[in-house]
Amino acid sequence: MLSTLARAATRRPLTVMLVWVLFLLLGFGLGTGVFGRLSDNVPEVPGTESELAAQYLDRVDPAGETVTGVVEGVAVSDPALRAQVERAVADVRRLAGIAAVPDPYTTRGLTSRDGRALLIPVTLDGGLGDDAEKHAVDAAADRIRQIDAPQVHVSGGPLLGQQLGERAQQDVQRAELISLPVVLALLLVVFGGLRAAALPLVIAVSGIAGAFLALFGFSQVTDISVYAIQVTTMLGLGLAVDYALLMLVRFREERRHTEDVVEAVHRTVAQAGRTVLFSGLTVAVSLTGLLVFPSTFLRSMGLAVAAVVVVDMLAALTLLPALLTRFGARIAPARGTPEAEEGQVFARLARFAARRRITVLAVVVPALLVLALPVTGLKIGIGDAQQLPKSSEARQLYDTVDAHFPAGTGVSPVTVVLEPGTDAATADRVRALSPTATSRALPDGGTIVSLQPSGSPDGEAATDLVHRVRETRGAGPVQVTGTAARLVDFRTMLADRAPWAAATVLAGIFLLLFAFTGSVLIPLRTIATTLLSLGAALGAVVWVFQYGHLAGALGGQGLGALSLTAPPLIVAIAFGLAMDYELFILARMREARRRTGDDREAVVTGLRRSGRVVTCAALLLAVVFGAFMTGGFSPILQIGLGLTLAVLIDATVVRMLLVPATMALLGRRAWWAPKPLRRAHDRFGVREEASSERELASR
Repeated sequence: MLSTLARAATRRPLTVMLVWVLFLLLGFGLGTGVFGRLSDNVPEVPGTESELAAQYLDRVDPAGETVTGVVEGVAVSDPALRAQVERAVADVRRLAGIAAVPDPYTTRGLTSRDGRALLIPVTLDGGLGDDAEKHAVDAAADRIRQIDAPQVHVSGGPLLGQQLGERAQQDVQRAELISLPVVLALLLVVFGGLRAAALPLVIAVSGIAGAFLALFGFSQVTDISVYAIQVTTMLGLGLAVDYALLMLVRFREERRHTEDVVEAVHRTVAQAGRTVLFSGLTVAVSLTGLLVFPSTFLRSMGLAVAAVVVVDMLAALTLLPALLTRFGARIAPARGTPEAEEGQVFARLARFAARRRITVLAVVVPALLVLALPVTGLKIGIGDAQQLPKSSEARQLYDTVDAHFPAGTGVSPVTVVLEPGTDAATADRVRALSPTATSRALPDGGTIVSLQPSGSPDGEAATDLVHRVRETRGAGPVQVTGTAARLVDFRTMLADRAPWAAATVLAGIFLLLFAFTGSVLIPLRTIATTLLSLGAALGAVVWVFQYGHLAGALGGQGLGALSLTAPPLIVAIAFGLAMDYELFILARMREARRRTGDDREAVVTGLRRSGRVVTCAALLLAVVFGAFMTGGFSPILQIGLGLTLAVLIDATVVRMLLVPATMALLGRRAWWAPKPLRRAHDRFGVREEASSERELASR
């Protein structure tokens, strides 16, 4: 397959480039339409009690979601302000799609005790279509913002999703403006020439276009989270640079041995292309674990990110060879450094780790385990507007309410649905769970009971209240929904499906690594060392964003829990990225082992030949992830920090110390497999192409 791709790219490079130009136009044209289709309904899990109850309310409840306006900065008793607010309330009530707007001056709890702020909640009609809902929300928000006061903010409900989508677009644009010039500057240092440095950016732009197009396609059939834009774009950009860097380094090496550019491209695809192919497959397999979860968010993220990985891989295997065919003659070959002097820093590290393998393992493994300790206290939450930067309107509304109103104001209640036929005793027991319980009848004879928890909408008090309702209701037709109930159901879903997800990913990774190496011990060793670096990175994220240590330095704050989006995405993506570097190194080890037959020297040579690429790739990925952390959105800060640390720890401590130490400890046994599996690998596994074998043997 790789040889076919290489021939197509070198025979018809202009055709290949034209196809990719059309793809880019689609991505940056049609694909950017995804920004208007993003959803903030992350915790929804189809089939759970909270989701079934929410669907029931969508069908029968005449009242829909609520958006909230807050007015601050002038005494609410001011006659001019009161007249403006009353006119605004009257105007909003007359808008199509609005169910109710209470008068903040006559409704208890809507004016602050200090008299400096007031709330204007706007309840939408139930069952509105997307267009009608958006028109109603925008019209109501625009009218409230016309109130002449120092501070007027509107957010919540479907408006929050719109604001998050706009924030996501701004963050992506900012990250691209920051990361692309920095990446180009680093590539100039690596390659010493503009032509070679620019090619990875071309592949990176293709990855971004692929991210937009994949997300837009998936948005036609499922909800796409507001977090998806940053996550898929950062990964698409980072992996594209990684793959292009590996291919270009190999191409420049091949140019030292032949002046024929086309032949150099074929050799590059045959060797580095195989590594890119398996790397892309391992990253995609790592993300298949997300498909095991019934959560719409996790499944859509798994599919979208895997699609972006495939786009990056195809760009590196088709577009880059076509570009090299056309412009490769102008790219200088790698410097003719004597092989004995090449990568000596990495060779010395490998020899040190191999000689002191027991010492290295005794120091590094406990250190990584200590860093991973905070994971034992990991908590997840849905979060609120505190996750947003202080400049966002939703966060400003949150801070205003927090400053002027009692704790718990505006907190989403635990919503209990008493379906028709619920006996009075059960209803009384449910109402008795909260002294501030309120009830509202439904048209079909059912009842909604709202129980107001103390603290945050997803805090312990709220989730405990959900559990108590479910224990109290007995066998009655009673269901619980709301923010806290969705979090409880999401946690249950994660706990139930996580073992199956882990088994799926580990089995897939094991099979791919076995196909690549022919060994059963190398995949096991790789999985174990990768889990160490992953645990250390996730532990640091918990320490910073859950417990609050150094969070302010990163533009965030300790929230008492991680966003429920962060842990599964960090684990899935970081595991796949770690396989990138493992395959880069293993590919060079295999080549050296084939040439010399010396297992220990093959480890040293593998690191000597791949260490520079792995280090540069990790640094470039860290730049990309760091750029996405400038937006100040806490879930993205968490994901960005986790992936940055996972990449850096894996590319340095694990690959430069643990890999040579464990390979030296295993010795020749590292490449062992039982005879039946060895025969299966000889027949079906990765085999070197004959031309590549002869060329390597001649060197």
